[in-house]
Amino acid sequence: MIEIIPAIDIIEGRCVRLTQGDYQQKKEYGDPFEMAQQFEDHGIKRLHLVDLDGAKERRVVNYRILEQIASRTSLVIDAGGGVRSDKDLHIVFESGASMVTGGSIAVKDRALFLRWLKQYGPDRIVLGADFRAGNVAVSGWHEATSLDLKEFIANYRAEGVKKVICTDIERDGMLEGPSLEIYRELKAEDNRLYLVASGGISKMEDIELLDKEGIDGVIIGKAIYEGNIALKTLESYIINNS
Repeated sequence: MIEIIPAIDIIEGRCVRLTQGDYQQKKEYGDPFEMAQQFEDHGIKRLHLVDLDGAKERRVVNYRILEQIASRTSLVIDAGGGVRSDKDLHIVFESGASMVTGGSIAVKDRALFLRWLKQYGPDRIVLGADFRAGNVAVSGWHEATSLDLKEFIANYRAEGVKKVICTDIERDGMLEGPSLEIYRELKAEDNRLYLVASGGISKMEDIELLDKEGIDGVIIGKAIYEGNIALKTLESYIINNS
């Protein structure tokens, strides 16, 4: 069964959602810890936690919230946003993250990312592959690159990466459905890749389609916060497919 992974994105200590990664298109949804508790109460085991302040400032900022959620829930957390140095990585792991997602660092400092991968292993170091129109984007999606998405993932797979979170920026927060064709192609080229789809999820049918395609995980954000997908519905899906 596809792994259900709700997202909590944080700006100034609050749970927010952006539209297409635009910090000017921000909507608040309350306290991150209370939201995490709701997820856990509905049988969800995983959490994707993004420090958007950290992504902007290029250093970890909201680690106290990570610490609170990790210490007071049983959620397995992958954390990202602003992890650019050994110090940042240490803070995030010490604050309770089980995994760290590195996107910008994998582009900007390949040697450091590979050292982390070797030191902590591919179950704890996750590649973040955010893309727009087939090319990788970094720095909280503010900076485009000329790196081809598929080549970027394949190169890191050759270095031992096992898990990839792949986010279509143009669909993120738009509630228009996921980039099914791209995920299908990535999985067809490398069936052993643990691929997590992100961006555009709008309804349960999107999740079911990704599941049928063999996609390993799905990150859900705005669809939960706007009530398009009820937590009770996710709970039933998890129970019925476990």
